[in-house]
Amino acid sequence: MPLSIGFLVKQPGMLSLIQDAGRFGAFNIGLTNGGPIDLGAFRWANRLCANELNATAIEISVGGLALTAQLDSTIAVTGANMPLSINGQVKELWRSYQVKAGDLIELGFATQGVRSYLAVAHGFMLPESFGSNATVCREGVGGLTGEKLKVGDILPCANQSRTQNLTLLDRLRPKFSDEAVLHTVPSYQQQHFSSHQQRLFFSSEYTVSKSFDRMGYRLEGQKISCDIDGILSEGICHGAVQIPADGQPIVLMNDRQTIGGYPKIGAVSSVDTDKLGQLSQGCKVRFEPISMEQAHNLFHLNLSRFNRTALTLCD
Repeated sequence: MPLSIGFLVKQPGMLSLIQDAGRFGAFNIGLTNGGPIDLGAFRWANRLCANELNATAIEISVGGLALTAQLDSTIAVTGANMPLSINGQVKELWRSYQVKAGDLIELGFATQGVRSYLAVAHGFMLPESFGSNATVCREGVGGLTGEKLKVGDILPCANQSRTQNLTLLDRLRPKFSDEAVLHTVPSYQQQHFSSHQQRLFFSSEYTVSKSFDRMGYRLEGQKISCDIDGILSEGICHGAVQIPADGQPIVLMNDRQTIGGYPKIGAVSSVDTDKLGQLSQGCKVRFEPISMEQAHNLFHLNLSRFNRTALTLCD
């Protein structure tokens, strides 16, 4: 059938973006990855809808999204503790629900965590930009028009007849808090930071500043100094920890610039950038050094745990 109907945006919320798993292979033309800040929560939302893990969903930051279903489908919401209701009835997160044409889906404002993910059966069906649906507003690519969702947008998807609902048991769900330990692989530029400065960095507690977004998290705390003021601009990986002239670390996230010239003391494991992306201003972080091999083990253990965790049928 023509995909001209789906979900109508009644209220777009603070910042709601169409995201798939990210845009890769386009750094050479200056396009960054985009994709979900909390990849784990994004994948769980898709699993609860029996989707491919890369299926296009909505990332809702802070809250306030309201959608009207124009067809029958299955939805699931995961991530931050963001009150969910369907037709005014409060619903639990981390499980799937059947919705019918005319149903109103509303998300309140997060009480713990920052970002939630709303998936639908088969994913939202949109044309790709440079191989992906991931929205990066700064670059004007992805989603419907390269921008955040706005009132009146229609997010097309396929009609689906009723199937069984799934849930992730409460004891298996991620727990959000106001602090996180970030496992960090030291950078090849670490020799420009004295052993004293490295010890300071890995033994200090930092606070998330008011300057945090999808590009990066600027932290406040112990100043870290380096024996160089800058470097030739070079590619920047996800999770890179830059140390600018003021000595306050910046952890770079999905919408980071593709190149930069600040020295980097390390890179945070992708498993832990999920946790960082659920922190807001005033939350606390500490960095813990790990080797590249330990980072690989952490990644694969986390992936194995995700693959082995079974969902449960529910009403």
